[in-house]
Amino acid sequence: MKGVILAGGTGSRMLPLTKVTNKHLLPVYNKPMIYYPLECMAKAGIEEVLLVTGGNNSGDFIRLLGNGRDFGLKNLNYTYQEGAGGIAQALGLAEHFVAGDSICLILGDNILEYTIKEACRKFRHQGQGAKILLAQVENPRAYGVAEMDGQKVVRIVEKPKEPKSNWAVIGIYFYDNQVFDIVRTLKPSARNELEITDVNNAYIERGEMTYDKIDGFWSDAGENIDFYLKACNTVAQNGANKESK
Repeated sequence: MKGVILAGGTGSRMLPLTKVTNKHLLPVYNKPMIYYPLECMAKAGIEEVLLVTGGNNSGDFIRLLGNGRDFGLKNLNYTYQEGAGGIAQALGLAEHFVAGDSICLILGDNILEYTIKEACRKFRHQGQGAKILLAQVENPRAYGVAEMDGQKVVRIVEKPKEPKSNWAVIGIYFYDNQVFDIVRTLKPSARNELEITDVNNAYIERGEMTYDKIDGFWSDAGENIDFYLKACNTVAQNGANKESK
């Protein structure tokens, strides 16, 4: 399994903190934000990772992270996303790196208390299709929400006005190598981006989507200033990326 971490974007909702730097380089308690997804990958046994970045601070990631050996990675690779074309477009840049393997995709502002080692194991055993991770949230209108029918996810709705559950799709996804064929079929959304929710719904329509519910806390540290503050405080109090129970 190959790892892909997305750390691009303009960080406009985090201004003025992001006026001179990428939001993923901001500190969350005692480490840069980008350290958390890298450590999450390494502790799950994923040794080859591609970091997708963009904007004016891409060189800062190389200076900070180097070749990834300090995190226990075999290889840390880099690529550049021009503009803000959406999560699915950024994922599409990883096709040559993935080279037919399966993928664990993490958005670079996601912080989990526990590792995703067990979810990785389950997806490897699953063999094909996709898997998403879900967390129970107090404000589901702010997230992509999973609509459930028993033990199945039947649809994901982005920022619904009337959520049908409080289970949010967090920014960690597992895909087989068919995901790039799906990305090529996508059309830009109203905000002129290729949406990862459309990718996930395509797998749901195929009947090839599974899910796991996470243990411990989850923070979307880069959504806005309030989310960022909450993430810093939560990590300071509880730590992050501990071994799974």
